[in-house]
Amino acid sequence: MGYRLRKLEPKDAAFMLEWMHDPDINHVFAAPFASFTLEKVQAFIENSGKEQEENLHFACVDEKDEYLGTISLKNINKKNQNAEYAVSFRKCAHGTGASRYATQAILRIAFEELGLEKVYLYVLSINPRANRFYQKVGFVHEGTLRKHVMHGEALCDELWYGILRSEWEATRR
Repeated sequence: MGYRLRKLEPKDAAFMLEWMHDPDINHVFAAPFASFTLEKVQAFIENSGKEQEENLHFACVDEKDEYLGTISLKNINKKNQNAEYAVSFRKCAHGTGASRYATQAILRIAFEELGLEKVYLYVLSINPRANRFYQKVGFVHEGTLRKHVMHGEALCDELWYGILRSEWEATRR
């Protein structure tokens, strides 16, 4: 299946809400995505299209240009040569390779186009599927912030991962 990244478009809003309101997906996020409205998502899409130096948000789409998920580089810091990675996909895209494609594409942007040295992420420990994925695509566990994030009624550990340019380059050989 052919995937590509493109800018987020207004037609993506309903599909974004699909994953945001899917309890099988949003229960492992610290952010309150389930409370997002169509208007809030539309505003996010509109703002993502504006020239920003610190955040890049893309839609990953299939060959029919249907939105599958969002992948981002946030808090891009040129001085420190790093950025935060974020990703979320609709359930219909899970297991299809779309997330892997999008991750490889965003890392290429980070390291080749932006000249960054490191891309990092953090994820709740209660999200084993995501943790396996991040390790599979080359991110290295750098540490755990114990009982760091309130999730529901309990404090959860937050795991930090990073991938250096040299590590990414090694995975491409």
